[in-house]
Amino acid sequence: MQEDLVKLAGDAAKAAQQLASFDTAMKNGLLFSMADQLLLHKKEILKANKIDMRSGKEKGLSPAMLDRLLLTSGRLDTMAKAIREVIELPDPVGKMSGMRTRPNGLQVGMMSIPLGVIAIIYEARPNVTSDAAALCLKSGNAVILRGGSEAFNSNLAIIEALRKGINLSNGDPALVTFVPTTDREAMLELLKIDKYIDLVIPRGGEGLIRFVAENSRIPVIKHYKGICHLYVDKDAEIDVALRLLIDGKTSRPGVCNALETMLVHREIAGQFLPAAGEALKKKNVEIRGCAETRAFLHDAVPASPADYDTEYLDLIISSKVVGSYEEAVEHIRNHGTDHTDVIATNNLKTSRRFIRDINSSSVMVNASSRFADGGELGLGAEIGISTSKLHAYGPMGLEALTSKKFVVIGEGQTRHPID
Repeated sequence: MQEDLVKLAGDAAKAAQQLASFDTAMKNGLLFSMADQLLLHKKEILKANKIDMRSGKEKGLSPAMLDRLLLTSGRLDTMAKAIREVIELPDPVGKMSGMRTRPNGLQVGMMSIPLGVIAIIYEARPNVTSDAAALCLKSGNAVILRGGSEAFNSNLAIIEALRKGINLSNGDPALVTFVPTTDREAMLELLKIDKYIDLVIPRGGEGLIRFVAENSRIPVIKHYKGICHLYVDKDAEIDVALRLLIDGKTSRPGVCNALETMLVHREIAGQFLPAAGEALKKKNVEIRGCAETRAFLHDAVPASPADYDTEYLDLIISSKVVGSYEEAVEHIRNHGTDHTDVIATNNLKTSRRFIRDINSSSVMVNASSRFADGGELGLGAEIGISTSKLHAYGPMGLEALTSKKFVVIGEGQTRHPID
C-alpha cells in the first residue's frame, strides 16, 4: 500500500509540473470539460449515491450526515455551476504584487505561485470532490482526494467523470487523484509522503481533523469545529436579529457556519427572547438556556456549562443573557472557535468595537453566519475554512491555494564590491 501511495503522489507531482506550463485559457478548458462531464454522468453518479445513502441509513448516520451525503440532480447542477464559477475567477498564478525599487536600484516584488500537490481528506461531503478539484486546478495545483467510507461510491463516480473531462482536454488525469481505499492505514501512510505532497486540508468532524493534525508530517490547514455566536445587542432591531437567528440556526443546521449559541443583552431580552422562542419552536429547535433565558422561555431546557462548548450540528441552540457588551465578548472569547461570530445592532460604535474585539475568521454585522462561505464571499467554490492563522484564515478560495516567491530584477548590482 505504501509503495502504491508514493507512486500515486509522485504521479500527481509530475502532473502538477505539467500544469505549471498551462496558461489560464488551458486551465479553464480543463474546467469546462470537467463540468460538462459531471452533468453527462449524472445517472451514474446518482446511482452510486443511492448505494451510499442506503448504506448510511443502515449504519445509523445522523440526519445531518445524511444531508451532507445526499446528491440530487439539483445538487449536481450546483456542483457543475460551482466549477464554471471558478472559471470566471481571476487566475492568481503569476500575479505580481508589492513591486518596489530599492535604494540600490533593484526592483523587488512577489509573484503568486502554486503550492504543488494538495491532499484533501474529507468525510461525507461528495460535493467537496468537485469543488476541491476545480479550485486546485485553477490555482495550478494537483489534488489527491481521500474521501470517507460513507461517500466512497459517490466519490468514485464523480472522480471518473472529472478525470474523463481532464483527459478530453489533453490534461494529465493524475491532476485529480482519488485514494481508492477507505483503510485508515492508507490515510496514515498518505500523511507521511512529504516528498511529494505540499499541504493537507482535512474537512469533516473534529475527530478526523485532530487525527490528521496529530499524524501528519505535512503542513495542515484546519478548523476543529464551528461554535458560531449571535450576539443580540441592546440596540438591535428585533426583526433583523430574528432573521439572522432563524437563517443561521435552521437553514442548514449540520454545517460549520450554523449558529450554536445566542447571547442576548439583558436590556432587550424581554422583547427578543419571547419572539425568538416562538420562531424557533416553529422550526422544531430545542433551546438550552441559562436561568434568565428560562424566565422568558418556559419550554427551554437548562443549559449545562458543556453546552456552551458544544457544536450541535442539529436543531439545538444554547442561549445566555448577558449584562453588557463586554460580557458577550468575553463569552465568545472563552467559548468560541475563531470560526464565525455575528452581532445584531444598530449602534455603529458598538459594531465597530465588535469588529475590532472579535478576531474570528469571519465577523458579521447584521448579516447571517451562513455567509461565512467561499462562494457567498466571492471566492468561488470553497476548499475549506481555516481557523489557524497560518497560512490562510477563514474561507479558502483560489488565493489561499498559492504561495509567493520573491522576484528581484537588477542591472548587474552586487551586494559587495567586486575587485
